[in-house]
Amino acid sequence: MFRSRSKEEKAPATDKVTADLSKQPRDPEAPKGRPTPKRSEAQTQRRRASTVPSDRKEAAKRQREVRRIELAKQREALANGDQRYLPARDKGPVRKFVRDYVDSRFCIAEFFLPLAVIILVLSMVRIGSLQNIALLLWLAVIVLIVVDSIGLAFRLKKQLKERFADEPTKGAVAYGLMRTLQMRRLRLPKPAVKRGERP
Repeated sequence: MFRSRSKEEKAPATDKVTADLSKQPRDPEAPKGRPTPKRSEAQTQRRRASTVPSDRKEAAKRQREVRRIELAKQREALANGDQRYLPARDKGPVRKFVRDYVDSRFCIAEFFLPLAVIILVLSMVRIGSLQNIALLLWLAVIVLIVVDSIGLAFRLKKQLKERFADEPTKGAVAYGLMRTLQMRRLRLPKPAVKRGERP
């Protein structure tokens, strides 16, 4: 008796729940929460997608053109010393002073390449005395370059501290030493001072 009543009481409760669930509206055309696009809209989207690669090519072409113009300006600036278009490593008053300081002096390191060629030719000749001379020349050139570079580095550091006390000079000495290794006529930016002329 009691069991049959409890079953009857539970049955209507479940019927109510299922009735409530079935009453919720559900749009079969928008399963993802958005309406299906019209055919004309879908076609325009496809056309746009097909035109993107040509736009990318055009953008890449423009970028290449801009890059080419910038490089041409940089080459011209390296030749005539125009500060506006110089590469970042050569810009600024500190780097200009270092270039002028190096260019105003004779440095043994700038003659390294021609001396190396001469020594190499001497070492290839199969005469014992010439090969010994070539070896001694190698040692002498290396020692002279090291001594000259150390002296230049100390003098350059001192000048930079005096003239640019409030500006960052990190890497300026190394920049100057690398410039000494290039022959004067091949240096870029081109030397703006004569030998013996103090910057």
